[in-house]
Amino acid sequence: MRLSAMGDVAMTVPVLRAFVKQYPTVKLTVISRPFFKPFFDGIPNLEFFAFDEKERHKGFPGLLRLYKDVKKLKIDAFADLHNVLRSKVVSLLFALSGKKRATVDKGREGKKELTRTENKIFKQLPTMFERHAKVFEELGFPLDLSNPTFPEKAVLNADILEIIGNQNSKLIGIAPFAQYDSKVYPLDLMKEVIEKLAENPTNKILLFGGGKKEIEILDSLAQPFENVINMAGKIKFQQELQLINNLDVMLSMDSGNAHIAAMLGVKVVTLWGATHPYAGFLPFNQSLENALTSDRNQYPKLPTSVYGNKIVEGYEDAMRTILPQHVFDKVVEQLS
Repeated sequence: MRLSAMGDVAMTVPVLRAFVKQYPTVKLTVISRPFFKPFFDGIPNLEFFAFDEKERHKGFPGLLRLYKDVKKLKIDAFADLHNVLRSKVVSLLFALSGKKRATVDKGREGKKELTRTENKIFKQLPTMFERHAKVFEELGFPLDLSNPTFPEKAVLNADILEIIGNQNSKLIGIAPFAQYDSKVYPLDLMKEVIEKLAENPTNKILLFGGGKKEIEILDSLAQPFENVINMAGKIKFQQELQLINNLDVMLSMDSGNAHIAAMLGVKVVTLWGATHPYAGFLPFNQSLENALTSDRNQYPKLPTSVYGNKIVEGYEDAMRTILPQHVFDKVVEQLS
């Protein structure tokens, strides 16, 4: 199977965990970028195949090489969980060689109806997890996602413990960024949430992000408080996964960090701006009550986008309708 962006990849993990539990004699091979390998570590009967997009598997000739490389693994069926041009090409090559294949239906029509400004059809669409499960069902492997399994809490190594200190605190993760500004909770309001959470000395707030600009912002958010720590740029990705695995709760935008925490079995509170969980991206096994959305009475055109990449004039402040007190209360509720 072929996967791409961080959130997309993380969303497949609970489905694959369900698969190996329900079909223990079937071997899975995941094709993805090497960066994502840690997502799949420890899943039995699963082999990771690194997709080399820069050299060996670059361009159309590279896709032919990818097909030949994967074919050597004696693949019986191909599940395309990404449905983009590259994955379609490889999927077609397997189909031409007589193998079964199935491709995820991203439900583009339903998403258009949900996000258009006129004649909007505001209803819950199938989740990505249901869509992924449907792919396996088409290949003859129906899945039950209602009784999920998650990895055991990781043992934190000395590097992490040196940064976060003792483990007697409640660990609260906050990932305040997203790919698009329309999905980012205003920083002055996030600062209020952090201040309220930091008032309790038994809380330890760990900030997640990446990139020079984000690290500077996170440093400024953490600086006034002893129990707020910016983790960005301090530990390797694999260590970050171990740390997220140990959180009591994660507060995140509609972003990859929400899906990473959810795939590890952590409670997640999500904040939604231009997007909405009805599009099918509510993190796995999380309650809709923990998805705090912008006020549709004030901003009736919401959601205006599936991914947050569309800007609608006058909707820049939609997320200000999510009150910091409400966010704080929801996070504290998860801690208890």
